Amino acid sequence: MQNTMLQTQVDSVPNGVAKPRTFHIMTFGCQMNLADSSTLSSTLTTRGYKRVENEADADLIILNTCAIREKAEQRVYGRLGDLYRYKKHRPSLKVAVVGCMAQRLGDDLIKRVPHVDYVLGTDRLFELPDVIEGVEGTSSVMTAFGHENMDLIAPIKESPWSGFVTISRGCDNYCTYCIVPYVRGKEREHSAQYIVDAVKKMVDEGVVEVTLLGQNVNSYKYDDVDFPRLLQRVAGETGIRRIRYMTSHPKDLSKRLVDLMADEPRIMPHIHLPLQSGSNRVLEVMGRIYSREHYLKIVDYIHKRLPYVVLSTDLIVGYPTETEEEFQQTLDVVRSVQFDFAFMFRYSSRPGTIAAKMPDDVPEDAKLERLNRLIELQQGISYDRNQREIGRVAWGVIEGRSRRDANLWRARTEGSKTVLFSSETAQPGEVVPVCVSAADAFTLHGNIERVN
Repeated sequence: MQNTMLQTQVDSVPNGVAKPRTFHIMTFGCQMNLADSSTLSSTLTTRGYKRVENEADADLIILNTCAIREKAEQRVYGRLGDLYRYKKHRPSLKVAVVGCMAQRLGDDLIKRVPHVDYVLGTDRLFELPDVIEGVEGTSSVMTAFGHENMDLIAPIKESPWSGFVTISRGCDNYCTYCIVPYVRGKEREHSAQYIVDAVKKMVDEGVVEVTLLGQNVNSYKYDDVDFPRLLQRVAGETGIRRIRYMTSHPKDLSKRLVDLMADEPRIMPHIHLPLQSGSNRVLEVMGRIYSREHYLKIVDYIHKRLPYVVLSTDLIVGYPTETEEEFQQTLDVVRSVQFDFAFMFRYSSRPGTIAAKMPDDVPEDAKLERLNRLIELQQGISYDRNQREIGRVAWGVIEGRSRRDANLWRARTEGSKTVLFSSETAQPGEVVPVCVSAADAFTLHGNIERVN
């Protein structure tokens, strides 16, 4: 019965090919991919397609993919394997793979997974309706750069009270381990006025917190507006209550930016500053363009100017040629900086990167052992950092109920930490003061503070 109903939702297009009418979209990876999925969903909807929440009800299933690590691609392959059963029973179903993994693999993706119908890279994914409808000049596999219209990269609301605004796309840094410049292309920016207007619109719609997104937000430059000036404009020309940004590159994080954060309370005191390694030699091999000493100097200035700040980072262990001594240097920096939290990975080769041509000479068991030591160290530091939160009043945006205890509310603090508390009157989207009374390595616990 269901198959019959779905067949009635399919039109034909001029070339006689069945046109899907319903779609389901799955997103893998970062917030920028979430933004892309939202834009693509809006594009399809305006063209007459209907979004459905259940993949079994869709006659077009879209996977918006990530290629930053092998594990991310394996998850996509796993989902594609699951989708084969739908395709077997319903040949009219269309499967589209878009985004970073599609950009990296191109035609090879269809060779590996023949039941994929469309492969559109990062610059072409918004052309999916044209491809489906057989518009002249389109094809089932499109990965060429230079076709993206930045104006299509619309701001998205993560929830009724928080949103993402993409300020730039692509990256010019070419770190040796990173696939992003190859799948996202060179950096290009929205104008400052576009970004200000986007935040204004979100404020009008009830958003209280906005996150400005870019592969490297610090390098933003449009005409005479750099990133600190952009933040000044967003804070000064809109009514937004809380501003966040990510991700920063240490080579571009300026004292002006830190000074602005110290002077502007609406910019949240959380800085995600990827370190990757504590060894100068490994950083050079990675193409990171800064030294351990430079990184520590930035951190010192941040702590000097910001009495309260949350620092987070990314770390890679087992990079090609990394020695035990160099890994120890990473542990030393982690002990010195005292990150509040960290995203930690063992190195895995990404085809298409410079590092993929290097011998992956650190044994897998050594990588895992180093990663476990790093995780153990960081969890202890995270616990200690969170103990310092006890007694502090944190202002948090209520995001909903706790995932583990429906009797508790969950809020995100200024420093992007999760705090749980009970309340009879709280509502999602409220900004509330919570006095922190307890903490573990991952979560704060507290009570609503009375404000006179």
